[in-house]
Amino acid sequence: MVNNIPSASAWRLVVRVSRSSLSFTTASIGGVSHEAYPLNSSISMAANLREALRTVPMLKEPYDRTLVMVDTPVLMIPMPLFREDDYQELYRYTFCDTAQQVVMHSVLPDLNSVAVFAVQKDIRTVVGDAFGRPRYMPLMAPVWRHLHQRSYTGQRGKLFVYFHERQMEVMSFVQNRFRFCNAYTVNNPNDAIFYMLSVWKQTGLDAERDELHLVGDMADAASMVAELEKFVKRVYLIIPSGEFNRAPITQIPDVPYDLVTLFVKGV
Repeated sequence: MVNNIPSASAWRLVVRVSRSSLSFTTASIGGVSHEAYPLNSSISMAANLREALRTVPMLKEPYDRTLVMVDTPVLMIPMPLFREDDYQELYRYTFCDTAQQVVMHSVLPDLNSVAVFAVQKDIRTVVGDAFGRPRYMPLMAPVWRHLHQRSYTGQRGKLFVYFHERQMEVMSFVQNRFRFCNAYTVNNPNDAIFYMLSVWKQTGLDAERDELHLVGDMADAASMVAELEKFVKRVYLIIPSGEFNRAPITQIPDVPYDLVTLFVKGV
């Protein structure tokens, strides 16, 4: 796992690799800079990354710390059940098409869990050639940690939903562990509402008392909230600039919430 942002005298580069986007974010004495790279859909993500390394000016700078956030399926294992000698086999048994992937894990001590995830071999090769020994973690790691801390606010139960890149990450917490953690592909708001209400019922949350919190890239968020309020009394939109007291990174357009939580709260 990565530490909090280093001192202002040190550089750090964060490479964010999702299924459909690639971006680079730096923290330095001059502040935070973010650049989303326009993908060429006719070539692989590794080829796009190789081209970005050749053409993006910020990647010409030396970085003493590089973190790669990857958006791939995650197998969550309770820490007491995690075994170093079998987690890779368990991941490959759970998810298909992993032959060209390297299976890794990140320990989530606050949540008493280990997140097992995978990185494409060609992406790992390109990053390793460029940055030596980068660190890897699931894209969701800073979000899990921050929303877990937020779940302690007040006495009501909470369900959190994070939307990004046509995905919906749903999570709920009980003290120092997950009550629920899963991801769904959503193509329209009706699908999202159906999944949210199904999880709400599955986790036994109370429609009058407990809270549903939404954050991220949502199409027509106001209409979604209005529809959800027919079934759940307390529905809230999380606005990052307000949540993080207008931290500088929240003022940069189109920075995903996972990157915002990483740079503001760390992991």
